[in-house]
Amino acid sequence: MRKRRYSAIWLTAAFVATVGAGLASRLVLPSVAAAPASKEQDIATGGWNGERAMADIAAQLRFTPRSLDTPGHQQTIDFIEAELAKTPVKVALEQRFSYRGADGAEHALTNVIARLDPANPRRVIVATHYDSIVRAYRDTKNPDAPMPGANNSASGVAVLLETARALASLPPPPVGIDMIFFDGEEGPKSLGAGDPNWMALGSPYFVEHLHDVYPDRKPEKGVVFDMVCYRTLQLHPELFSLYYAKAETAKFWSIGASLAPSVFLNDPTAYPVSDDQTALDRAGIPSLLVIDFQYEPWFNTTQDTLDKCSAASLAAVGKTLLRYLYAP
Repeated sequence: MRKRRYSAIWLTAAFVATVGAGLASRLVLPSVAAAPASKEQDIATGGWNGERAMADIAAQLRFTPRSLDTPGHQQTIDFIEAELAKTPVKVALEQRFSYRGADGAEHALTNVIARLDPANPRRVIVATHYDSIVRAYRDTKNPDAPMPGANNSASGVAVLLETARALASLPPPPVGIDMIFFDGEEGPKSLGAGDPNWMALGSPYFVEHLHDVYPDRKPEKGVVFDMVCYRTLQLHPELFSLYYAKAETAKFWSIGASLAPSVFLNDPTAYPVSDDQTALDRAGIPSLLVIDFQYEPWFNTTQDTLDKCSAASLAAVGKTLLRYLYAP
């Protein structure tokens, strides 16, 4: 299933059989050392600040609407780049492109790519999307109102920005990090009406031009974040992630469970979720998705607001990511 819970399943029978037989059971976590490799890393992990991440969400909400072709969309890009400029993770490239939909409308999109330790040949992608849905189409009272998107879009951006800040107090990790802020994950119609023909735009464009960014060799792996701030956050290993990146998914969940056992649960999701990680997977970059779909009754409504979020939830995800980036 793609990143929308109330939509058709796009899976082959072979994939369903494989997932059902081999993956749809409790995840067996490996013996990954939960503690980071050094005291300095432990201090830095503790320095990941959930309140600062909450402020990042609040800042993005001020730009609403942030969907394609709106002033708030460019304001969000400017905000991301301004915050990254204060960290060691520097913007290296803007991928600007356009997409013409079936209705003839042309949309301008931008993927933002920032790098830590660009000379390191070993690369890991840490990604999210920043575009929001064009309207709160599931809202029973105001379906045409702008979509705030505190959880669904702003939370992933907040995790990446605060991680970039936390990395400033760390020695370089063993891998170079590429933070990618994908555009157009909500699709050409921004899912404004629950688009049955949804397709992500930014991540497929990125993989189509992968050689421009990685002329010598592909990144080793990727982690994608989406909908990760809910105050009662519960994260389950996602089925596509288990299929394409099982070992890395298990490693991430093992670290997460050691830090926040009430957040990182072993039971896989009930269905596969297609998000920006699927384009990376199909490009041969084993990637996992960190997402919580248990977000009713606020999912894609005007009530996807800051009060539904928690600094503790964001910190559980962000600290897990930091330790994961330093794990062997």
